[in-house]
Parts: sequence; C-alpha cells; structure tokens
Amino acid sequence: MTDLRPRFWETVPLSKMTAPEWEALCDGCGKCCLNKIEYEDTGEVEYTRVACRLLDNETCRCSDYPNRFSHVPECIRLNPKTLKRISYWLPASCAYKLLQQGQALPDWHPLVTGDPDSTHKAGQSMRGRTVSEAIVPEDDWDDYVFHEDL
Repeated sequence: MTDLRPRFWETVPLSKMTAPEWEALCDGCGKCCLNKIEYEDTGEVEYTRVACRLLDNETCRCSDYPNRFSHVPECIRLNPKTLKRISYWLPASCAYKLLQQGQALPDWHPLVTGDPDSTHKAGQSMRGRTVSEAIVPEDDWDDYVFHEDL
C-alpha cells in the first residue's frame, strides 16, 4: 500500500482515485459477492448466504480476481460510473457507497486501522458464513436469505 496517498479517501473524490486507491477501498467483507434476490414488483433486495463461486469463504476475497470476468461473466465491474447505478444493492457498510454518500469510513475499516484483518476481527465480514452457488441451485436461494442488516 505504499503507492497510496495518505488518507486519500478523505480528500480525493472517487472519480479521481488511482486504481490502487480504488482497490484499497474494498474492506474484504465479501458481502458484494453474495447473490441477491431482487423483487421486481417492489424493488426490494434480499441478500442470501449463497456466494459467487469464486468467493473464498475464509478470506472473503475473490479466488481469481484478475480473471473473474472470464469465469463469471455476470460479475459487475465496480467503478464510479457503475457505482451510481448499482449502489442500492451494496451493503450499508461498503466504503464505495459510504464515500459516494459523503460519509466517513467505519472505524474498523483496514484503511483506518492499518490492519488488513480488521474487517474480520470486527465481525463485519462473511467469513465462514457462506455457501457456494456451485452447490446451491438458484431455485433454492430463498432458503438462504440472510436476515441480518448488511
């Protein structure tokens, strides 16, 4: 993280961040990699514990991040432009969403603590709580709805 400007998230707009700064905003919670159920009639979004087949359940990181789009074509490339369109399905604690809304990062965020495991230590990640979509048919996702605030 030596190529990051000090406390860049407090002064640099999302659209002006370097690629390493943008990537560093990810807290490694794994919540954005959870499959969601979106109800067309209400627009309501429910999170499931069914995770993308590439999500590592222990690290809460993509197991093949550089090549994820070739394995999972429906994976969404998060950038300032797509963020505006999809922020409604990002968890409330997401750094990208918080900064877009003019809010501060949570005190447990790795950029704030300097500890890459602080998200897990604070109980803010999905570590050990997911099941892969590779073993759960889409028709059964409603059996895995996550009933906690994310």
